[in-house]
This record gives sequence, structure tokens and C-alpha cells, in this order.
Amino acid sequence: MATDAFGITSLTPTTTTTSSTTTNPNGILGKDDFLKLLLLELKYQDPTSPMDSEKILSQTSQLASLESAQNTNKSLETLAASLASSMQFSTISAIGKIADTGSNAVVFEQGAATNFEIYYPTNVVSGSVNVLDVNGAVVKTIPLDPLTKGVQPLSWNGSDNNGNTVDAGTYYIESTYTDDTHQDHTVRLGTYPITSVRFDNGTASVKMGSNYVPFDSIKEIVGG
Repeated sequence: MATDAFGITSLTPTTTTTSSTTTNPNGILGKDDFLKLLLLELKYQDPTSPMDSEKILSQTSQLASLESAQNTNKSLETLAASLASSMQFSTISAIGKIADTGSNAVVFEQGAATNFEIYYPTNVVSGSVNVLDVNGAVVKTIPLDPLTKGVQPLSWNGSDNNGNTVDAGTYYIESTYTDDTHQDHTVRLGTYPITSVRFDNGTASVKMGSNYVPFDSIKEIVGG
């Protein structure tokens, strides 16, 4: 307030400036935002200098392109989700089938027995397990006692047929046997029935024998 020379009190107006900033929480303009901008531009255009029709067509085309891109992205996201779900179901459908990893190799280390598993689809009456070197020559023949069909745990102590310990390295395992119907068979390490499926961060692993292996490491799947 202020008092003039005649003792009259007057109010002095106070000017207050308030600034506000509106931000887009998403930071992205969608097709609806572009359409609103175009309509506002048309509404407030200079009547003496209207907007160029070519410019309008260009902006409309941009809107159409934007909407098309958004629809494509949504379709791709839906397709990706569908494919992921389909892959999971196809993996689950492999349970009960026979899978082959494509390798029958084991690694022998000095001072330690090499443990492995072989799947026998029928009962074993008699037979043997053969350990082969990298050239395919038989290093050790291990006789088998009668076994019931299924995945059987076996072991090799690293000795050859002469009782000498072989060098450390990679060897290959196969087995020949006769079943209780007098049929002869040859099986090898690396072929097992799939008994369960596990998903970890979108990656599928299947249980073959007592171990889980990545699904994409399987070379072949046949009927159970």
C-alpha cells in the first residue's frame, strides 16, 4: 500500500509471473498427436495464405506411415509371442521321444574313473560295452551282466584290454547286446528318451538320462 500527498491510501498492484512447463510423460508423439497438430495448424492458418495442399498431403501421408509402422510393430510382437509359445509346446511334446545328441564321446582323465550312461531299449541278457579311440579301434571291452531296459549307469577305469592305463583324452562308447527275445542290438552313448523339459529364462533344456542338456544341442528326435 502507498499514501499520496493528500493522505489517501491506495493499493499498488503486484504483478506475479507464473511459468509452467507441460511435458509428455512418454516422450513420444503418436499418430493421434500428429493428427491434433495438423488440425490445429489448419484451424489457425492465415486465411490470406492457406496451407499448401501438397503440404497437407505430405503430413497425411506421414500419419498413414506412422500408423502402418505401429500396426506392424504390434503384429510382430504378437507373432513373436505366438512363436515363443509354440516353441514351448513343441518342446513339451518331445517328452517320451528318443533324442540323439549326435555324440558318443567321453573324456578320460588320469586318476579318475569315467562314468557314463547308456540307454537300453530292451532287456539285456548278455553283451558288452566297447571303448574306442579316435581312430575307431577298440581299446577296452567291458562285459555286461543282465540288465533291465532303461538308462543304465556304467563306468570305465581307464584301462585297456591289456590292463594298461590309456592316455588322457577323448574316447567313444558303444554297446552290443542280445535281448531276451534273442535279438541283437547296437546302442551308443548319447541317445536317450526325453523324460522332462525345463525352461530357464526362455531357454529350454531337456532331461536325458540323469542330466539336462540344452534343447538346441539335440541333433535328432525320433518316436518313443
